[in-house]
Amino acid sequence: MTAHHPTAGRKAGRWAAILGWALKCLLALAFLAAAAAKLSSQPMMVAEFDKVGLGQGFRYVTGATEVASSVLLLWPRSAFLGAVILLGVCTGAFLARIGPLHGDLIHVFVLGALLSLAAWLTRPSWLRRAG
Repeated sequence: MTAHHPTAGRKAGRWAAILGWALKCLLALAFLAAAAAKLSSQPMMVAEFDKVGLGQGFRYVTGATEVASSVLLLWPRSAFLGAVILLGVCTGAFLARIGPLHGDLIHVFVLGALLSLAAWLTRPSWLRRAG
């Protein structure tokens, strides 16, 4: 017979919470860095958005969306919304990469997978009941 340890569940829950926060912080930092490059008009970003053909205004909109969504991701009540919006940004990056940019896709897939995990971990209670 195995002994039941009541603290084991609490330790696992604490580690899950710590890993969830670490994931959200790393994602927020990654998107804030990308937003800084866009909003500070780094030549690489200017060239990419020229090549995409949606104009430089779209670069500013994308950068502002990344900043706002990163903040939402770090706020517990809005983390799910932040993750979902950033998944939309990743979808746009995916379309740009397979279209006019012809770039590598690995970072889009990795960020998308990590954002999907963050969205799953922070999904609201009404979605938890549905599944």
